[in-house]
Amino acid sequence: MQTVHARVEGRVQGVFFRDSTRREAQNLGLTGWVRNMPDGTVETVFQGKAENLQKMKNWLKEGSPHSLVANVSFKEIDDDTNYSDFRIMR
Repeated sequence: MQTVHARVEGRVQGVFFRDSTRREAQNLGLTGWVRNMPDGTVETVFQGKAENLQKMKNWLKEGSPHSLVANVSFKEIDDDTNYSDFRIMR
């Protein structure tokens, strides 16, 4: 199981980005979380099979229908947490 941390910049808050991210992750069988950050970015951690992680990375670069993604940074992380689902964090 691999885990990826991502930070998404652009017009990604207030445009259903977190909910769309959750739905995409669930469709890909990924677990983890997504949350808005005070600086206007969105942060997410997702884990699962490598091929589905790559699909999620590609999706994040495009974003939800009403978002405008300017930049995404990815980092593979060592995380001993086994997430049971994919959640929107407050």
